[in-house]
Amino acid sequence: MNILDAIGNTSLVQLCKLSPPDGAAIFAKLEWENPTGSMKDRMAQAAISRAESDGRLKPGDTVIDYTGGSTGASLALVCAARGYRLRIVSSDAFSREKLDHMAALGAELTLVPSEGGLTNKKLFADMIETARRLSEQPHTYWVNQLENHDSIAGYHPLGEEIWNQTGGHIDAFVHGVGTGASSRGVATVLKRHKPSVKVVITEPAESAVLSGGPTGSHRIEGVGIGYVPPLWDPSLVDEILPVPTEDAKEMARRIAREEGLFAGTSSGANVAAAIQVARRLGPGATVVTLMVDSGLKYVSTDVYARS
Repeated sequence: MNILDAIGNTSLVQLCKLSPPDGAAIFAKLEWENPTGSMKDRMAQAAISRAESDGRLKPGDTVIDYTGGSTGASLALVCAARGYRLRIVSSDAFSREKLDHMAALGAELTLVPSEGGLTNKKLFADMIETARRLSEQPHTYWVNQLENHDSIAGYHPLGEEIWNQTGGHIDAFVHGVGTGASSRGVATVLKRHKPSVKVVITEPAESAVLSGGPTGSHRIEGVGIGYVPPLWDPSLVDEILPVPTEDAKEMARRIAREEGLFAGTSSGANVAAAIQVARRLGPGATVVTLMVDSGLKYVSTDVYARS
């Protein structure tokens, strides 16, 4: 057994205090139990192993990608275990903990400046272009996570885990969209088992492009790239719920104080939306969402840092 064998099979716990008393029960997968503290370990393992198997990634190659941080740490974990050099393009818009984590695992960082620490369409475009230029060098493999279909398969086991841990008693799955791979991978599995499962997607209210709104800037790391991601599949989605950044932050704090679960901002958005869904579904129903990553990745940000 090696470190990569520790990916997956995370716990599913009930939110006992935040589940509405007159609504459905809300359960959350603790994805911070993955080795780097994030669900992204699942896609990184799939992306690297599949590229190895068909020859796109060869021994001695350098792996390259752009990331807000969690994917970078996950790629760094897998590349360290597999013996690849890793170059990551990121930005000062993302938490210092994420940047330091990537570097600690061996990633070589190139940082693209943001507009006042905000996440928006321009920032991602700049990061992608920087990574594209780096990938033109010989003996490189560009993961290109926003267009990488291998990452979708990395989340199929997550869907199977949810199905098995709920015993098939699941009525709705609630999750945010960054690349679109995780929601698509999980939804594909759940709807294959039970077509009536409702898939509810969250996105930042300040940049609610999936809902047909204008692109904008926000501070929910890991989601809301400012345009419709290439991996987005609306046929699997039943509803989209925009969540304001401040609501996501406050819910993350409530999850910590009231449930003892220490998660990031996108997890706060997930739970805020899950509560809305649970109220509508009513008693006897089950809603599942994800604790996407650990709050330890955000202790220096305004989500948790004490003033």
